[in-house]
Amino acid sequence: MIDYEFVRTYCLSRPYTQETYPFGPEPLVVKVGGKMFALISPDSISLKCDPAIALNLREQNPEAIKPGYHLNKKHWNTVMYGPKISEEEIQDLIDHSYDLVVRGLTKSQREQMGLIAKK
Repeated sequence: MIDYEFVRTYCLSRPYTQETYPFGPEPLVVKVGGKMFALISPDSISLKCDPAIALNLREQNPEAIKPGYHLNKKHWNTVMYGPKISEEEIQDLIDHSYDLVVRGLTKSQREQMGLIAKK
């Protein structure tokens, strides 16, 4: 079942992630390379998303996937926990968010973290 602990554990299983609380006790913000890729609340997770994919996901599953709450709605989706989204789907969305943020890091940062080979 998808819940806070499930998404927290999966997000933190990604390489070089860190758990932070910059806004107080909630939400938990998970970062890679100092950049956030997930905001985890008791009933939802907000994730970065390619804008075209974000719109498509919202149209396909409007009950579970909404524009990012208090975030840039073009680039962020908020996914509600519950039966409308599977564990595999939420893991794919977390991976997509993580990958977008990693791609946005400098080459030097990615090399230092071992995410690309040094030349």
